[in-house]
Amino acid sequence: MMNVLLVEDDIDLATTIVEYLEIESIDCDHASNGLMGLNLIESNQYQMIMLDINMPKMDGLTLCNTLREKGIDIPILMLTARDSLENKLQGFEAGTDDYLVKPFAMKELVARVQVLAKRKSGEVKTLKLGDLTLDLSELSANLNQHPLKLSPIAYKLLEVLVRASPKTATRQHIMQTVWGDEQPDSNSLKVHIYHLRKQLESVPSNIKLETVSGIGFAMKVEDKMENHGVQ
Repeated sequence: MMNVLLVEDDIDLATTIVEYLEIESIDCDHASNGLMGLNLIESNQYQMIMLDINMPKMDGLTLCNTLREKGIDIPILMLTARDSLENKLQGFEAGTDDYLVKPFAMKELVARVQVLAKRKSGEVKTLKLGDLTLDLSELSANLNQHPLKLSPIAYKLLEVLVRASPKTATRQHIMQTVWGDEQPDSNSLKVHIYHLRKQLESVPSNIKLETVSGIGFAMKVEDKMENHGVQ
């Protein structure tokens, strides 16, 4: 079942949307403010997000911009009563993928949800984790402003680990994401992890690639003060 998130402070509207999407076999979580929405996004995996603009604690534009700055490329649909061109441009500038003006037909909402859920957002151009930066347009990586020499496979592997961080990326998930259905033997993954780790360790940084025994691998940001023995 498709899993999406609605961040909307109008409870009546939110209830209607959630119930309608359920009829369409779309599982929809709901958050009544921006901060609650951010917490849900950081702890769950969604295929797309619907954001109201006017919300307490954190408005939709701020939440959208925050997600893009974190490198989160989940497609976003803005729901708003603001229909001027200037308002729409503000939404796109913040990183939204689509715009739906209230009031709207539920059939149109479902259609847009289904389209957006099938693609990643094109709004994210870089991923950042500690001292590590990935340029998704150039398919390049820099660690502490030093370019890393990575093969295409190593770059894909690094991207998977960064997107999963700080959680552990399982071997199965890595193999499927990097190689798809034509997967090599498990030794190939070990070799690529070995070379990637050597690249990361060649530059002083706060990035560490950890092996999680029996599960997979995790990219972590270390506390620099701890690294220097500061109590």
